[in-house]
Amino acid sequence: MTALPTGLKPGTYAIDPSHSTAAFIVRHAGISKVRGSIAVTEGSITIGDDVESSTVSATLDAASVDTGSKQRDEHLVSPDFWDAAKNPTWTFVTTSVVANGDGFDITGDLTLNGVTKPVTLATEYTGTAQDPFGNVRVGFEATTQFSRKEFDLTWNAALETGGVLVSDNVKIELDVSAIAA
Repeated sequence: MTALPTGLKPGTYAIDPSHSTAAFIVRHAGISKVRGSIAVTEGSITIGDDVESSTVSATLDAASVDTGSKQRDEHLVSPDFWDAAKNPTWTFVTTSVVANGDGFDITGDLTLNGVTKPVTLATEYTGTAQDPFGNVRVGFEATTQFSRKEFDLTWNAALETGGVLVSDNVKIELDVSAIAA
């Protein structure tokens, strides 16, 4: 059993959607990166007496994608990509948490585009604070990567110069603020 980081107290925390972000990064045409975000709509973090007994669950709104291009966003929510009409939410549910250096690896089942696969989030506790409204908040940052193909996200276009328009590798960056229940 691994002790909790200094300042992190056991308890249940509700993820604050207005102060949490889920971002993705995908290479476009092999030369630049497209960045976007998906709204975190709800979730909870339960901090156990030790790192290993902690859990996380979260829900994201698949239709809320924002890449800064309305046309691209409409394409991403279409059946060519994650078909938000058919699969309106993405979810993550913890299967294990283990200490890893100064952080933790949170492994769980990610459901995206109607496909569920395990992913591991390299996670860092960023602190605890009391906000001006008396709420005790905890913060975490996490990253992971996965193959689009693992989630049946296979749409692409070949480039004349070789390669494809959208890379297979997706990077995810999370910044989460949660309020003590």
